Amino acid sequence: MTSAAEPADLRLAFPWLIATLIAVHACMAVTRVAASLWVLDQGYGEWTVGVLLSLFALAPLFLSLWAGRLADRHGFHRPVGIGVLMALVGALVALRSQSLWAITISCLLSGGAISVAAVAMQREAGLMADNPAELKRVFSWVALGPALSNALAPVAAGLLIDHVSFRAAFALAVLLPLLAWGFALRVPRHAPRQTAAQAGAAARPAWDLLREPALRNLLLLNIVLSAAWDAHSFVVPVVGHARGLSASSIGLVLGSFAVAATVVRLAIVRWAQHLDELKALRAAMALATVMLMGYAWLPGTPGLMLGSALLGMALGSVQPMVLAMLHQVTPADRHGQALGLRMLATNGATIAMPVGFGLLAAATTAAAPLWLMAALLLAAQAAAVRIGRARGADS
Repeated sequence: MTSAAEPADLRLAFPWLIATLIAVHACMAVTRVAASLWVLDQGYGEWTVGVLLSLFALAPLFLSLWAGRLADRHGFHRPVGIGVLMALVGALVALRSQSLWAITISCLLSGGAISVAAVAMQREAGLMADNPAELKRVFSWVALGPALSNALAPVAAGLLIDHVSFRAAFALAVLLPLLAWGFALRVPRHAPRQTAAQAGAAARPAWDLLREPALRNLLLLNIVLSAAWDAHSFVVPVVGHARGLSASSIGLVLGSFAVAATVVRLAIVRWAQHLDELKALRAAMALATVMLMGYAWLPGTPGLMLGSALLGMALGSVQPMVLAMLHQVTPADRHGQALGLRMLATNGATIAMPVGFGLLAAATTAAAPLWLMAALLLAAQAAAVRIGRARGADS
């Protein structure tokens, strides 16, 4: 391993970093869609779907802080390699045996894989930016990775399920981690450069970072917005199945969300220097609130696709803004820890939310989780106001 790598050298490898992220995330996206439709096809209820979706966040709950320390200490390749191995094992388990226990293990491992790998990828990407506008551009490209995988993977999984079998969809999930590691090897190896003082700071618990009010409120906003994304992921298969839509149609609805998220992130890349992160977040929250309230009354597959696209535009703009702000409010030598803390916070909510969504949908109506998230987004505007006041005081 070389001792150093300049930002210009790292930027040359940026496309390979994005390709690695797409492949790892696509493995999780294929598994998520195939697992959700498999349990519904086998006659399990909405509550079971909620439990499976929660499992994608269970491993990150325990691994995120460790992944952040690992990335700060060792850089890119070691945590990415661990994530790729987890994804591969999880996909192989589901391919070998389509049973509820095998699907459960696959969901658990593929969720853990993306948490370990993504922290290292986000940290590495942050090294390639020199100013706030560049941070928004870099993290817009980073956010395009999950958006592209979410656009392609559900459609591919749905087509394979409809025209071949569930086993074919899980076979696709096996190939993706292998592809990811091939891409990751194209990223230059370099050791993180730390002074003794920086190493001592990084050794402190990540919880110390929560003493910063701006970071606390930023994490709160991220939790609520991520939960709104999860609510959409939960409701679409349930509503689509209840309306008698095919797996391909459900995949198209989910794909329209991801395509819109991709488009809005490309727009952020183009106009990053003109965007205020906080104003963009508040606008996204307002649009998402309106769409979540009315989504249940949208007619047919075209209506659901339009609603999903508008939600994708709103929620897809969030990650670049949050990551850019996070890098501005935390010390550079603790970015891995901050990213791990963010991963822990969002996945902690994701553990509870899908199970709660399943129970709420079973007890009331399938659209109830969307209405719950609309109310939480309205309440979260207060945290955005507090961030704005803190920024004003700092300036």
